[in-house]
Amino acid sequence: MLNNGKFFLPPPNDGSDFKETFKRLAAAGAGRPIENDGFPAGPWTPELLAEAISQIDANKIGVDLRTVQLWFQENDKGISSANIRWLARIFGCDDPVATGEWQVELSKAQARLTTKRREGRKAGTNVLAAGPEMPPTAAASTTSSSAELVKDIGATRRVRRLSLATRSEALFSCEFSLNLPASVFAGATALGFLSYVTGIHSATYDRSDGVVKQIGFLWAPNWTFVFMVLLPLFFLLVTELLVFWKVKGRTKLAKHKDPMEGHRAWMSNVESSSATYRAVFLVCILFAGLSQWIEVCLIPLMNGNGEYAIDWGKLAIVRPDVISVPEEVLFTASAYLYMAISFYIFFAGLILLYTIAHDCWRIGRSLEDEAMGNQQSDLNEVGQVVIRTIFRCTILGVLVGICMKGQSSYLTSTEKNIAAWLINDMSSAIQGRSSINDTIGYRTPTHYSSLLVVTSTCIVFLFGLIRLGLANWSDITLWKMATIIALLVAGYLFTGAFTGFSILLGLGVIFALYGLFDPGFGRERASEKGPIPNAP
Repeated sequence: MLNNGKFFLPPPNDGSDFKETFKRLAAAGAGRPIENDGFPAGPWTPELLAEAISQIDANKIGVDLRTVQLWFQENDKGISSANIRWLARIFGCDDPVATGEWQVELSKAQARLTTKRREGRKAGTNVLAAGPEMPPTAAASTTSSSAELVKDIGATRRVRRLSLATRSEALFSCEFSLNLPASVFAGATALGFLSYVTGIHSATYDRSDGVVKQIGFLWAPNWTFVFMVLLPLFFLLVTELLVFWKVKGRTKLAKHKDPMEGHRAWMSNVESSSATYRAVFLVCILFAGLSQWIEVCLIPLMNGNGEYAIDWGKLAIVRPDVISVPEEVLFTASAYLYMAISFYIFFAGLILLYTIAHDCWRIGRSLEDEAMGNQQSDLNEVGQVVIRTIFRCTILGVLVGICMKGQSSYLTSTEKNIAAWLINDMSSAIQGRSSINDTIGYRTPTHYSSLLVVTSTCIVFLFGLIRLGLANWSDITLWKMATIIALLVAGYLFTGAFTGFSILLGLGVIFALYGLFDPGFGRERASEKGPIPNAP
């Protein structure tokens, strides 16, 4: 039954206690969104249910994961009156009438559980025991299992609190895929607004060689186009792929009878990369963020000079009439903190892409070992979704590196703005004259950081291509993907290296944009089978 776009089941009114009622509803996925095929999105897991309850606007304090886990376990723990209200909203699909009916039903079911528990204590037995007495060995086993269960719950909660890998994965796990991209876009918009308020959104300065250069914040593609377009699109693609893999892709291939078993297997894969997440976080925050800000912005602003080209972050040195040094320090500190956090999330997305590709390959190997021919088509379909999304993310990652290196190279040129720099290079190549010698030898640390971005992105792409496409190298689509990435990387490497680089770069960007919007290169439209369902 459909209610507010979610799968609705009416209260059974069959006299069941809370445990029995909750077990049926959770397994059926009552209150979960309806997919395109008309079926619910799958059963509830403790993590999904806890997140859904915590996202209710009226619920200011959320719900503890351990509390929800206790609902799923075979014990005599019930549910509080406050949580009955939130659970009724989930099962009632946010419909006021249905929520009221479920609130009454859950209250009655909890009362029945309380009565059963009280009667069990009076009889000197546990309501969940198989008989009035329990053999000593069984009692010892039950006690040991209970102790292990409590230990596992505590460990799980500590992992969820302390694990950077789990928290990073949770950023991309939201079923509403626009949350993370919208947050990054909002941060970039706020910085753009602050740059306008401070006056550095569009500013020029007269260089010592007589060149008047545009160095405004809104003219820098590595701060505007990257954070307003490329990274939000990257996060959107990773989020959609992760949700697809956890909800449909992995379930379709692994065939776990218990949804919790599949969820635990996936989270174990995520946790196995904990050291990588910590290392990336350390590099992004301490080195790419703090150290780079101190070296590139703070020290030059304090000393009044430096070995770096003047840009919006050092405008106060040459244009104190536009912005003061204290204002510049505060603005650059905010911008670099935002940049460091955003790039950590970017690299976390790359780690997740790697994890998904590895997980898909590992499950595919197990299917081959078991000679399960019926699932080979499923493996091919899911593998295509994964590799195509990784390909699109790789395009965006290389474009990020191009924007970073392009802005850095422009600052050392003699052109008045970055658009004129690209146009002049193209016209110089056509007319047969050189334009590369007209540069100044400033230090360009962005060249190194952009190389890290491009290299890391391409490594993930190559890994996915080898793991998921090794058996299908006869597929022309894979060769097209590899060729486009190679052309785009060549455009990045030769940016500013010779006259006419903009032509090579333009060709790479054109083909990359085509691959970004059509990663199948028209094969799905020509196929009689049509597009892969539920592909991100």
